[in-house]
Amino acid sequence: MADQQPGGDTIDSGTPNVARVWDYQLGGKDNYQVDRDAAEQLNQACQAAGAPTGREVARENRAFIRRAVTYLARQGIDQFIDLGAGLPTQGNVHQIARTINPGARTVYVDYDVLVAVHGRALLADNPETIMIRADVRDPDAVVSHPELRAHLDLGRPIAVLMVALLHLFTADEAPAGIVARFREALAPGSYVVITHVSRDSRPEAAGKLAAEFKRLGVTTPLVPRTTVQIGGFFDGLELVEPGLVSPARWRPDPDVDPDQDTEWMLAGVARLPAR
Repeated sequence: MADQQPGGDTIDSGTPNVARVWDYQLGGKDNYQVDRDAAEQLNQACQAAGAPTGREVARENRAFIRRAVTYLARQGIDQFIDLGAGLPTQGNVHQIARTINPGARTVYVDYDVLVAVHGRALLADNPETIMIRADVRDPDAVVSHPELRAHLDLGRPIAVLMVALLHLFTADEAPAGIVARFREALAPGSYVVITHVSRDSRPEAAGKLAAEFKRLGVTTPLVPRTTVQIGGFFDGLELVEPGLVSPARWRPDPDVDPDQDTEWMLAGVARLPAR
């Protein structure tokens, strides 16, 4: 989950940043006190609403990414774009993909300057993986970025990940149009991966969490959506089994109890058919 709000090249350590809050929830260290305080207040709001905390949701999403990328790599996908990639942590897309295919290539995309700086530093000795700074709300700028085009072959299948991203966009920012534009740029056989906060499973808690984001002044809003709305992001794509489900229930590991589901999000992996 990464900050896609315009912010220039200045790192603002006095405002809760959604990428750094997410990093804290994952147990990372690339965050400030203001981010930690916001994360704990968000977690308290979840607990008060009788819902699992952001820390549990972050871990659940990270486990889903591992399973989804493993599945895609086993389908022969060797090119990945992670949109709104957020701050680097363990179990990144490129690390997972390369356990299946050592030659897999990955491009991380984020607007946030801190994410870009950290990402480039960590990936400096990794020629198969790059980080570019670009605004996901401008898909044409992303897909035409010279570094991305030099690194990936857009004429072959690519997996595009939008994990914990689209619920950071308001209706005015037309997230469905953003997904559609990326879909149009992909070759047949490509995949789109999405997780999104659901408004259906925990409507009261979702409303309180969105209000808490606003109260705390986090750099992006939180916009929970219905199952129908989230399903609409997959228009023109073929959902792979088991379809649109909670992240914990998407091809779960045999030794994991699916009843540990936080029921905060929906997740799907979908393939672009031949045109």
